[in-house]
Amino acid sequence: MTPEIENAFAAIRAEFGRESIDRVEQMLEPGRDERHPLQKAAKWIMPGLSPTPWHDPYAYAELAPVVHALEAGHPAIKKELEAAWTARREAFSDYEHYLTRQEDWQALHLFRKGGLVEESAALAPTAYRVLKEFAVDTDTICPLLECHFSTLLPAAVIAPHCDLWNFSINLHLAVDIPDGCSLTVAGERRAWEEGKCLLFDYSFEHEARNEGTRPRTCLLVDLWHPQTTVPERRALVALITEIRRLMGDE
Repeated sequence: MTPEIENAFAAIRAEFGRESIDRVEQMLEPGRDERHPLQKAAKWIMPGLSPTPWHDPYAYAELAPVVHALEAGHPAIKKELEAAWTARREAFSDYEHYLTRQEDWQALHLFRKGGLVEESAALAPTAYRVLKEFAVDTDTICPLLECHFSTLLPAAVIAPHCDLWNFSINLHLAVDIPDGCSLTVAGERRAWEEGKCLLFDYSFEHEARNEGTRPRTCLLVDLWHPQTTVPERRALVALITEIRRLMGDE
C-alpha cells in the first residue's frame, strides 16, 4: 500500500476502531481469495458480504427508499426519457465500460466521477431529483461509480462479464422494456418488469440482451452494498481513488 492509503486507513481506524476496516484489509492480503467461481473475473472480492447474485430490492432498509421513489416516479421518468431521446439524442453517448465501448449501448449520465451531472437535470428532472434526494444526499450511492440511463438498441448484446468488485451493488429501474429483453446473472435469466426494480451483485458473471424491435432502457444506479459499513466505505473510497490516481485515471 502507498503512504497515502496507509495514512487514510490509520485515520479511519483511529476514528472507528482498530477492527473497523479488517475486511477491507483482508481483501488486499496476497493469496487470500475467497470467491464464488462465477466471480472469478472480478478484481476485488471483499470477504463477509453475502455471495448472492440476485437480491430482493425491497429487503434492505437503506436501499428501500430509493427503490420506492424510483418506482413511484416511473411514469414521469419514462416520459422525460422519451422526450430526451427524441429531441436531445446528442446528449446520449456510446457507453464506455471498463472492458469495452459499444455503439449499440447508449448512455445518459446523471451521476459520474463522484458528482451529479448538472446538465442532465433539465433532460431527466424526475430521475435527477430522486437520485439526488434518495441516493446522493443519503450517501447510498457509491461515489466511485455512476448512475445512467442505459439504452440497448435492438439486437444489442452485452457479453458475459464480471464487474470490478462486490462492495457495490447494481440497481435497475426498468424504464422502457420491449418484448425479448433479458438479464442473466450467475446463469439465472430474468426479464425486467417495466416500472419495477431489479437488484443484483455484478461481481458475478452477467449479460444483457435486447432481442426486441425497439430500444430497451433501464436506469442503472451503483449503490453501496448494504452489508458494508461506513468506515469500510471510507476506506474503499480512499483505496480506489489512490489506485486510480496512480493509474492516471483521475
